[in-house]
Amino acid sequence: MTQARAQNPLPPKPAARPDKVSLWRYFRLFRSDILSAQPARLYRAWMAEFRTPFFHSYLCNDPELVDLVLQKRPKDFPKSDRIREGLAPLLGNSVFITNGPVWERQRRIIDPAFEGGRLRDTFPAMWDAGIACVERLRARADGQPIEIEAETSHAAADVIFRTLFSIPIENAVAAAAFSEFRAHQKAQPIVNLGALLALPKWVPRFHSRKARRTAATIRGLITELTAARMTQIKAGTAPNDLATKIMTTADPVTGDTFDTAEMVDQVAIFFLAGHETSASAFGWSLYLLALFPDWGDRLAAEAEAVIGPEIPYFSIINRLKQARAVFREAMRLYPPVPMMVREASCPEHFRDRDLPKGAQIVISPWHLHRHERLWERPDEFDPDRFATANGKACLRNAYIPFSTGQRVCPGAAFAMAEGPLMLAMIARAFRIAPVPGRAAMPVAHLTVRGRDGIWLALTPR
Repeated sequence: MTQARAQNPLPPKPAARPDKVSLWRYFRLFRSDILSAQPARLYRAWMAEFRTPFFHSYLCNDPELVDLVLQKRPKDFPKSDRIREGLAPLLGNSVFITNGPVWERQRRIIDPAFEGGRLRDTFPAMWDAGIACVERLRARADGQPIEIEAETSHAAADVIFRTLFSIPIENAVAAAAFSEFRAHQKAQPIVNLGALLALPKWVPRFHSRKARRTAATIRGLITELTAARMTQIKAGTAPNDLATKIMTTADPVTGDTFDTAEMVDQVAIFFLAGHETSASAFGWSLYLLALFPDWGDRLAAEAEAVIGPEIPYFSIINRLKQARAVFREAMRLYPPVPMMVREASCPEHFRDRDLPKGAQIVISPWHLHRHERLWERPDEFDPDRFATANGKACLRNAYIPFSTGQRVCPGAAFAMAEGPLMLAMIARAFRIAPVPGRAAMPVAHLTVRGRDGIWLALTPR
């Protein structure tokens, strides 16, 4: 019997809605939480069709269709403009929401910054952020409740600023950007009228005053950092970090580099994706260690054996096998980005159904990762599963926390170094326990977070 099967409870999972609900109730559920707005049949279906007066979409869980959309013919299924609607105030024209030649150019410039050698260069900054996180938590590790998502957000933002601009989160500009981003999250910019209705491009898009204000403030702060870095680059005094690498990399096709305005768009998505998704995965990983304390002990023992008192070599990442397995399993159960939306650029035929041009194609890591016809015991927490035949097979065709294909997250390797390292450092320093009466329940808007936060109690080991 594996570790997961020997213990209870099952990790939390939101209740599915009834199969048939009114359009008004569906809209209210969707606005409250994307996950609980979906019916239970999606955990078994290979494909599902949804029709409303406002949109026509198809959710695809069939691994062959997922592979077709994301890997074999990605140019025929560009990112849906519906996603742009809610995120445009903050992200502008960033790589996350562009398509076609613009996106291709952006990736040619960005990708070299996240190659293996560069990841090695950023490791000391990750280490420093981890040490700072442990010290912040040490001051609060007295067994009293801690809302850990606030702490993981702080830690993830610290990693971003240290690796991107060589400044800690305590820097005045970094701290202000982090504060404004938390306010921007509460504005729920993803739920926007344009995301639900196929509005012509000339129709004005309406965003809440708070969303517009916080987005403008964040972009102003990023502009300040980016403009200062451009000055340092011209003077030959810029640090050798990710921002410098990206801003000095020329497109191998055109020879152009990002100007300051373009770099602001890209930094905004690095901050949104790199910070928000990492904070989500980190928070749920810690919650799972609280629910399954034997795994916390395993991670602590591994970290004690692998991590020395000084800054270790980057190669220790490959030796944190238990931490990596827990982090990987946490992203299976709680993929930071639960759904991705593509758009059919021409008529298609999927599983005996005719799809019209413009059909919205939904790829749902949330449902794919818990699919009852693919995974053994899909709702159980079992980091050892990836050593089994079923786990290995599903890793290849049913595990996409970073997407896959040409639009795979450029920071995937970065996240798989950051997450296990931070997890190992926390597990080595503290025992982690759930808080009675404050069970976490996942909800999703842009990323998967706790409905009322994730509350944990920490005590020193």
